[in-house]
Formats: sequence, structure tokens, C-alpha cells
Amino acid sequence: MAQFTFVNELNNVLRMDDPIRGPVPRWQKKGDGSNNSIINSSLDTSKIKGNYASKTPKKMDNRKTPSKTPSKTPKNSPDSKTPGKGKTPGGDRFIPTRSATDFELGHFKLNDDGNKDDEAKSPSQVEMERAMTENLAGRDLAGARILAFQKKAPEPPGGHQNPLKIVYSQSKTPKNALTRYIPQAPDRILDAPDILDDYYLNLVDWSKSNLLAVALGSSVYLWNASSGAITQLTELEGNDYVSSLSWITDGDTLAIGTSLGNTQIWDTTQSKKMRVMDGHSARVGSLSWNQHILSSGCRGGLLVHHDVRQRDHVVSSIEAHSQEICGLKWSPDGRYLASGGNDNILNIWSCVAGDLYSQSNPLYRFSEHQAAVKALAWCPWQPSILASGGGTADRHIRFWNCNTGLSTNSIDTKSQVCGLLWSPTYKELISGHGYANNQLIIWKYPSLVKVAELTGHTARVLQLAMSPDGSTVLSAGADETLRLWKCFAPNPNKKKEGVEAKVAADSIFKRGIR
Repeated sequence: MAQFTFVNELNNVLRMDDPIRGPVPRWQKKGDGSNNSIINSSLDTSKIKGNYASKTPKKMDNRKTPSKTPSKTPKNSPDSKTPGKGKTPGGDRFIPTRSATDFELGHFKLNDDGNKDDEAKSPSQVEMERAMTENLAGRDLAGARILAFQKKAPEPPGGHQNPLKIVYSQSKTPKNALTRYIPQAPDRILDAPDILDDYYLNLVDWSKSNLLAVALGSSVYLWNASSGAITQLTELEGNDYVSSLSWITDGDTLAIGTSLGNTQIWDTTQSKKMRVMDGHSARVGSLSWNQHILSSGCRGGLLVHHDVRQRDHVVSSIEAHSQEICGLKWSPDGRYLASGGNDNILNIWSCVAGDLYSQSNPLYRFSEHQAAVKALAWCPWQPSILASGGGTADRHIRFWNCNTGLSTNSIDTKSQVCGLLWSPTYKELISGHGYANNQLIIWKYPSLVKVAELTGHTARVLQLAMSPDGSTVLSAGADETLRLWKCFAPNPNKKKEGVEAKVAADSIFKRGIR
């Protein structure tokens, strides 16, 4: 009998049809109170089988014993927390989106050693490398994410009541709550009778000395924003009218473009006309300064660079567009000139090495806009980033990296774009619109989230201008009003940064035209 006992013990060890003995599965622990009875019953069953097996010969082991081993995968029940096949997971997980993920950037950040060599570099070298990285990549890589995730959980329907108050809020607070107060009404409204309702003209400009120049028909008026005094600078004769205005970057010199093709230079401190420059056979609708170089664009598409210090002022003349040049803007560092025309073309011109005027051939020629390109604005903290806006048939704001020649982003504003301005205080962009909403919109950059809408004009907004301190935006409307919006007032609770003061102190534009 000893040999049978040994065989029975060996078979008992090698039996695979008994219930698995070990720790209780997690899904059983989370069930109802009946789990303990299930576990106890399984243990009792195993004891019975073990005892029976020890007293049964080997030939009796071939009979089939029903297995009571529970499945490791629980069925879909109301108490189960594992979603079944028919259920859709909620918005409690972050799921990477391959289409929105920049894998090259992710590979770079994963292999980056984390600026270990910055301690050995001077602060100027670190700042230069950071600026080069932003200009080449079009964004700050330090805050970029390796993976792009799906959007958050959808907003609840109107009137939704959630007693838990965890996922949703009962109040209908906007998704992007404002971090500051933006007045919805203008701080001041000025009358602008006889202002020309012409999309292609540039009729207002605000100087660094807090003087606002406004063209009303054939006259130019100056409004001192500090004292509120209004003076008439000049009035053109005959059928001539003012078609463009532009202050020199730093100083009290004002350039005035006329409908007859002439450009006048005025010293506003003495109310004296310094000179009259020709070079165009059609009206001058756009002007832009680059130190002592004044660039002008006319209705015939001709771009002329004037050196106001010389007797022979025309230093370059270029056939830039096939139709009227309605937008013209030099970059803050003087490296690029952007010109937009009624031919739906945006040209980027590179500066001639050693000079302050542009080359005769454009560096880039963009044709993505489907309407006239008038609104142009260079980013003050990234001089190579340009924002451009299209007319009624386009309605898009597009962003360009002029170091790479690529479009970094765009957004459909659903309305004609007439003006663009950057706010360095809040890293935001404000746009003025015409048909059909006649409003101003503040956008957060670079996310392009709509921060606020400013309404009040009863006709389209023709142009925008910003105060020297960057706190107030002026909008000139075809309803013959000038509205001042204090939408970028600095936060008094925060310490004023000295970045702008440092840039102003080191500016190369501190010199006059001589």
C-alpha cells in the first residue's frame, strides 16, 4: 500500500483541475459582501477534493470534475468599475493625439541634457541662444510639451445641475476666465468729421511723444493726449487730400502722403514743413520709417525708399505689387519690410547689408490671403514674427516666421480685418474689423483664444493705433468717431518690469534723422 500512497500524493500535487489557491483577485475584493462566502466555499471545495484525492486510486482520477474556478475577467455589472465594450470612457484620462504631436520636438526634449552647460555661459550667450531658438522654431521650446493630448471633457448642457460640483460648475462662467478687468465701453470718444471711409488708406498714427495725428479730408490735426489740446497742422489745397500718415520712430517728425503722389515731411514742434518729396504718380496710401529711411507705397504698386537727409532722396524704386500698396511696415529691428497689396500678395523684403532700405527682390512672396492685405503688425518680443490680416473675402489673421518663411498659425475671424496691434504687456493681439461686426477682438498669443470683444462702432473700423505706454488702443471708425479703449492697462498689483525701459534706452532709433 505504500506505493499507492506515494502515487496518490504525487498525483495530488500535479492535479490542475483544482481551484487556484493564492491571493484573492482585486475585482473580487471590490465586490459585494458575498465575496467572502465565495472564497470560503472555494476553499471548502478544495479541501474536500484534496481529501477525496488522497483516498482515491489513480484509475479514479480520469473522471471529469466540474471546475468552479471563477473567470479572471469580471463581467460587466453595475458595480464593476471597468468599462465594458459598449461604454465610452469619460473625460478623466489624457489620451495623446498623434496628429497634433510634434515628434521631432519630443525626440529633442527627451535627448536634451537639460542645459547643463548654461552655468559656464554668460547671461548674454544664454539669452542669445534662447532668442535664436524662438525665432527658428516659432515658439518657446522650454514650455513645449512632448505629447499633445485630447481636449477636456465637453461642457454640460444649459441648466445642468451637478450636486458633486467636481467636473462641472453650475454657473455659466466662460471657459477662459479673464485674469484682469477689460472695460467694455470706450474710455473716451472723439469726433472725426470728414474722415475718409477708404479701406486702403492709413489716416491715424500715435507718436512716442503722445501726439495723435489724424487726417480728416484735406486737413491734418494733432491731439495731445496728455493735455487734450487740439491743433491743426496743415490743410492741402485744391482737390488734394491726405492719404497716409506716419510718425518717425523716435521724434516729432511726421510724414504725410497725399493723393497727388507727394510726400511731405513736417516738424510738428514748430508746425513747419521741412520738405516735399516726389517719386510717385498716384496717391501714397502707406508709409513706414526705418530710422532716416522713409518707405512709401502708392496706388500703382510702386515702392520707393527715401533718404530724408539727402537732396536726391530716392535711393530705391521697386515695382512691388500689381495693385495698390495698402500696408507697409518695417520690423522693430529693421531687418525686414512687409508690404501688403490689393493684389492679395504679402511680400517680405530683406534689408540691404550695411544700409537701411530693402533689396529689389522680395525674400518671400506669400499668396495665402484671398483679399487685400492691409493689416500688418510685427511682434515686439519676437521681431521675426509677423501678423497679417486679409479683407472681406479672406477674413483671416495669419502669422509668419520670416526666418524660416513658414506660416506658423492662422485663424478665421469671420470679419474683415482692418488693423492689428500687439500688446507686449500681456502677450496679446488686438484686431479691428469691418464688415460685418465692426468690433475689436483681443486674442491671446500664441493660443489665439478670444479674450474679449469690444463693440460700439456703428460702421467698420478703419485703423488702429496704440498709445506710447501700450495701455490704450485707439480705433478710427467710418462712423466718424475715434474711440479710446483702455484694454491693456498694467496690473497695479504686479511690479512694473523694466524690460521696456531697457529696450527704449538701448534703442538704435534714439537718434534723429540727422
